[in-house]
Amino acid sequence: MAGTTTAARMAIHAEKAAPWWRGAAIYQIYPRSFKDTNGDGVGDLKGCIEGIDHVASLGVDAVWLSPFFTSPMHDFGYDVADYRGVDPLFGDLADFDEFVRRAHARGLKVIIDQVYSHTSDQHAWFQESRQSRDNPKADWYVWADPKPDGSPPNNWMSVFGGGAWEWDARRRQYYFHNFLVQQPDLNLHNKEVQDAILDVARFWLARGVDGFRLDALNFAMHDPQLRDNPPKKVFRRPPGRPFDFQEQRFQMSHPDIPKFLERLRSVIDEFPDRFTVAEVGGERAFDEMKLFTTGDRRLNTAYSFDYLYAPTLTKELIVDTAVRWPEGGEWPSWAFSNHDAPRAVSRWAGACPPDAYSKLLALLLASLRGNIFLYQGEELGLPQGEVPFERLKDPEAIANWPATLGRDGARTPMPWREQAANAGFSTAEPWLPIDKSHFPRAVDRQNRDQDSVLAFTRRVMAFRKGSPALRLGALDFLTAPKDIVAFTRRFNAEETLCVFNIGDQPARWAPEDAGWSIEIETNTGSGARPPATLPAWSGYIATKQA
Repeated sequence: MAGTTTAARMAIHAEKAAPWWRGAAIYQIYPRSFKDTNGDGVGDLKGCIEGIDHVASLGVDAVWLSPFFTSPMHDFGYDVADYRGVDPLFGDLADFDEFVRRAHARGLKVIIDQVYSHTSDQHAWFQESRQSRDNPKADWYVWADPKPDGSPPNNWMSVFGGGAWEWDARRRQYYFHNFLVQQPDLNLHNKEVQDAILDVARFWLARGVDGFRLDALNFAMHDPQLRDNPPKKVFRRPPGRPFDFQEQRFQMSHPDIPKFLERLRSVIDEFPDRFTVAEVGGERAFDEMKLFTTGDRRLNTAYSFDYLYAPTLTKELIVDTAVRWPEGGEWPSWAFSNHDAPRAVSRWAGACPPDAYSKLLALLLASLRGNIFLYQGEELGLPQGEVPFERLKDPEAIANWPATLGRDGARTPMPWREQAANAGFSTAEPWLPIDKSHFPRAVDRQNRDQDSVLAFTRRVMAFRKGSPALRLGALDFLTAPKDIVAFTRRFNAEETLCVFNIGDQPARWAPEDAGWSIEIETNTGSGARPPATLPAWSGYIATKQA
């Protein structure tokens, strides 16, 4: 580095010293819907292997693989019947090992889901636990006696509707389930259960997994006193489920969760360079995200549903979520879409053409401070798939039809070839129908179009990967009129300017400094210099000229 200034050398050192996951772009694969290789209409691990080159071509840093574990599939893999097994629907452990090898060979880290809140009722642990009140695993799940009148022990409600307690005739007790009745909650207060879970973590880390996404983490521990939840008095939005009428004070979010996370972190630290991200939802999500990630003895990062469930994209949403994660504090993660939420382009685009809006979202996501998650199909600009009632699979969607969009429309199969049967996903009828609007957005067609959402996403991800300011830098908002979101990202001497008009009308705004040059843009209609007026649904990232 002869001739390099001291400041530049310090910047290079700081960038190299950052762990790989800090500022990473992570691509989520939902295996059921990614690619089917054995003709049963369901995606599998060999399909994930076949599609890994596509993922690598995006320029992301890691891939998050949604559940592939042994499961009766009542909740499509989030009801785990064997934490160490691969469901035959997806393949076997050899297929998983090959996926990890192929991903690593392409420079991609591999993150997998871990579901520690609950198991399937078919899990061997639960099958033993339910046999009696005095067997070795009797206290591995949350059991309680009925009230004197035979009713459940308290008023807790299930996320998926109805009460959260199910009667079991063998033990003549109720068991607790935050989610489906087929998903009994583990008693994570029990140290033996914690030890078993930590052994599961070691099993996957030893197989070469680079990290975990911890599903529904704030549901992992309940109040052992089984106190009633109080009724909710203030609603941010009209309640859609019985669960929403209560303050979830006692059935989740127990203060001992961080103690378990510290035990988990000790295990993870036995393996170098690993990564953890928590999924945290609910009314107290922000506080819990901070709690779960504070210091260096818990998790690396967390994400919530701030964007995932937002009905519209507003300037207030972008600003409020970002300013809660200031420089020097805990590290956030962001996702606009995933397997649990309707696709963002369908929630937010309004009158804007979906492809144009998808480009705007890709540019905005890549500009945010933190890790970013890209959900399969997002790089193609896929809108929410249309799934008729008779084809629905999601138990939540079926139960709440037609009040919610449900999750199936975000889980429809990936379109690989425009002219192929079933868009090249499978030779058989897919487990969910493929929306007709998805065929023209297939990978093969977009690969041939340099103006496609896919091509634009690759350019955006490449720019982010090459920009320490975007991956690691501080974020500072600039004063701008309504619907204009403007901020700088700064890492040592590098600075970028990120500007977006998220509204449906043109708006005048330009930076005071004339030294900015646009590096990547969408729909601005401008050249190298920032325009004085930003068209609706447009944005750019600019850098300073030397």
